[in-house]
Amino acid sequence: MQGHKVPYVEHNILTQPLTPDDLRKILTKTENGTEDIISTRSKVFQKLAIDVDSLTINELIELVSEYPNLLRRPIITDEKRLQIGFNEDEIRSFLPRDYRRAEMSSSIEN
Repeated sequence: MQGHKVPYVEHNILTQPLTPDDLRKILTKTENGTEDIISTRSKVFQKLAIDVDSLTINELIELVSEYPNLLRRPIITDEKRLQIGFNEDEIRSFLPRDYRRAEMSSSIEN
């Protein structure tokens, strides 16, 4: 997705953990809540052996603040959308509509 000149702000959650408000905003955009954002295959998740479903939102936020590696990455968000994990097709939805239209027209002509 390089070369599309889409403005973005990168936030490294490992060096600068998300704030509780950031995590709440992300959770409000998920379809399946914690299931969408927690990396159950991560080493830290397996080491902690926790039942995420039994945690309150505040406990989860505290846990993620302490162990940011629990989050699936990347997390891409704007005012309306949320994309968690790498999926090139779904990430394309963050490109400007005019660009996607031009790209689609170009691929149809070829």
